[in-house]
Amino acid sequence: MSQGTPHPAPHPPCDDRSSSYIPADKDTEFLQRDELRPIRIGLELLKPELIQKEERIESTIVVFGSARLHEPAVARQALRQAEEQADRTPQGHDLQLQVTIAKRQLELAKYYDIAREFARLVSSTCQVDGRCNYVVVTGGGPGIMEAANRGAADVNAKSIGLNITLPHEQHPNPYITPRLSFQFRYFAIRKMHFLIRAKALVAFPGGFGTLDELFETLTLLQTGKVDKVIVILVGRDFWERVINWQLLVEYGLIAQTDLDLFHYAETAQEAWDLIARYNGVPIT
Repeated sequence: MSQGTPHPAPHPPCDDRSSSYIPADKDTEFLQRDELRPIRIGLELLKPELIQKEERIESTIVVFGSARLHEPAVARQALRQAEEQADRTPQGHDLQLQVTIAKRQLELAKYYDIAREFARLVSSTCQVDGRCNYVVVTGGGPGIMEAANRGAADVNAKSIGLNITLPHEQHPNPYITPRLSFQFRYFAIRKMHFLIRAKALVAFPGGFGTLDELFETLTLLQTGKVDKVIVILVGRDFWERVINWQLLVEYGLIAQTDLDLFHYAETAQEAWDLIARYNGVPIT
């Protein structure tokens, strides 16, 4: 370079605080971009699968039911509180409605105990000699889900919780096996994990979430997308009042044989006996 020719200005030093300098797999902000959705979906499918393999989970029983149903003692207390509030304001229509709801919730509280007994029965029967068969899996929340995880914990057995991130704050119930407590972002991937190892689906009384999972499974069975999964509806009176199955047949919207896709049970033992017979498990 000839004398008097200016030197080019040097580049500024590298700023290792810039987000561009973070390796892609460690850049959490980058991983949240819309374009990375396929990667997130793949990771969400793979992580629980690998962990369940490591924990030697061979098969599962899915237990669904309302997050709003409590054990009988709690339901009775809620009814007393509702009645006390209504007594202080006899003309309060909303308070009287709360009393009616609390009474009905108390009627359904028996299903908390049945779900807990069911999980205790299945877990103590099937998780023996180091094997993890028919492991109870729930949505990981309170209510019926808590009852099922709790029943497994009662007999020191493993159980799985598949929680989902929601707009309102929530936490997994404390009875899930810690190593098998998962949190999902995508409902679709969560639903896949419910059925990947499922030998049965047991549905207790519940609302939109329970109905969503139930009808998705029935649709998959009806269309042959899944097989070898038995569906048990616990509480025939509840289910036949909520869903008019025969009306769907009479309107030609489903076939009469589609009603064979599910069975009713009233007790924990009855539900397990149906599952055991369906899957060829010796009943002791």
